[in-house]
Amino acid sequence: MPYSHAPGPVASEPPTGPADIRLIVTDMDGTLLDDEKKAPADLWRVLALLRERGVHFAPASGRQYATLAADFAEVVGAAEGMAFIAENGAYVVRDGQELSSDPLDPAVVVRVTEAVRELAADGVDLGAVVCGKRSAYVERSDEPFVAEVARYYLRHRVVEDVTAVDDDILKIALFDFGSAEESTAPALAPFARTHQVVVSGEHWVDVLNRTAHKGAALRRLQQELGVTPAQTMVFGDYLNDLQMLDAADWSFAMANAHPEVVRRARHLAPSNNDDGVLRTITRVLGL
Repeated sequence: MPYSHAPGPVASEPPTGPADIRLIVTDMDGTLLDDEKKAPADLWRVLALLRERGVHFAPASGRQYATLAADFAEVVGAAEGMAFIAENGAYVVRDGQELSSDPLDPAVVVRVTEAVRELAADGVDLGAVVCGKRSAYVERSDEPFVAEVARYYLRHRVVEDVTAVDDDILKIALFDFGSAEESTAPALAPFARTHQVVVSGEHWVDVLNRTAHKGAALRRLQQELGVTPAQTMVFGDYLNDLQMLDAADWSFAMANAHPEVVRRARHLAPSNNDDGVLRTITRVLGL
């Protein structure tokens, strides 16, 4: 989604490489992927070069782990050793092994679900995706909604009652066919007193624990890999990327990013439709 950036501090162009980067973390939608949800044509070549240099690459997304793993399974061996920051930071997995997770209290899942049901009864065109470690669960089963769910949740099931599933619930994602920022997010404001209510896209709002975000997940991954913020490069475009930008010295907002993301990042990358992530990596690392 394009934005007109408001006046104020803006990100700057980074110096040309090579730089001592050991970890690169990128958001997916609106960042690595273009507006048609396609990865850059040169992605696999660049990933191979990063592997040769010993640079770790980790996708960070609101998508579930199964979806992210499938996205990077196109080339055999591409995902070997790769860490995935899934569910907006609530679940981090590397080589199939969990590094960290931050599940919601079941009572919170019930309260949020009840609030969503009330909004739907009042005419708001939305649906809830209850995101577990093993699968995503939805009650709404119409084709337009399920099609949106399937784009981000490879493993999903339609169930009668999402509060009754046997799984660790990492977050609740709400899809609003209108504007999530203007409609669903304000309606969920009471939950913001105890939890995060994060607008993660034009139509998406996520409810997570306050301690579950991409920034916390990145710091855990840095600890695991022995990498410092000064050796970390991060790319993002939306509000759910803000804490992640704070955890890296080499923080980049995409040219198409939300104005607050541009103000928070240290540098500016070309847009997602201009292969901004790969162009910046290539330039800064001298690939």
